[in-house]
Amino acid sequence: MRIFLREKGIEVPTIEVDLRSGEQLGEAFRQVNPEGTVPVLELDDGTRISEALAICVYLEEAYPQPPLFGRDARERALAVMWNGKVEQQGLMAIAELFRNRSKAFQNRALPGPHKFEQIPQLAERGRLRTELFFDRLNAHLADREYLIGEPFTIADITALVTVDFAASSKIFIEEKQQHLRRWYDKVASRPAVPEPGE
Repeated sequence: MRIFLREKGIEVPTIEVDLRSGEQLGEAFRQVNPEGTVPVLELDDGTRISEALAICVYLEEAYPQPPLFGRDARERALAVMWNGKVEQQGLMAIAELFRNRSKAFQNRALPGPHKFEQIPQLAERGRLRTELFFDRLNAHLADREYLIGEPFTIADITALVTVDFAASSKIFIEEKQQHLRRWYDKVASRPAVPEPGE
């Protein structure tokens, strides 16, 4: 969300939710979002929109420039398609690894208010899925500047976050994945992307 907002040049008031302490699962936050997940965008009329992609769709409509979902129907379809592929094949894979291995997520292997035990085999499957996804991205980017070719879109933001999330679980771009490395270096150097630790 932070990258998307910065790319758009939008400033919104924010309220930090302490995920480490489980604030998102407390009664106060669950009045905001019963699923106990972030982010949530609250509009002036009190409407609450959860799920990052839904928030981005709203902001794209409200603030169309610069376009981050493509410039025409074809590009919009490709951006949504690739964003979905990145979420399903990459982000969910690394989340599977992270949430089923990290001690911080014991009894919390899935997001939300319900308790789910960790399954070590899913952690290993998540690792394999992430590595395969990196290979797929590398091949796809062999002849493209960005995920949909041109321009930079929401799909690139989601993929960047996925690659960074994978690094937190010690999965890195390999030397042989030169196209993925070129793309990553270009996207990560955009002014809207926060510095590590920011």
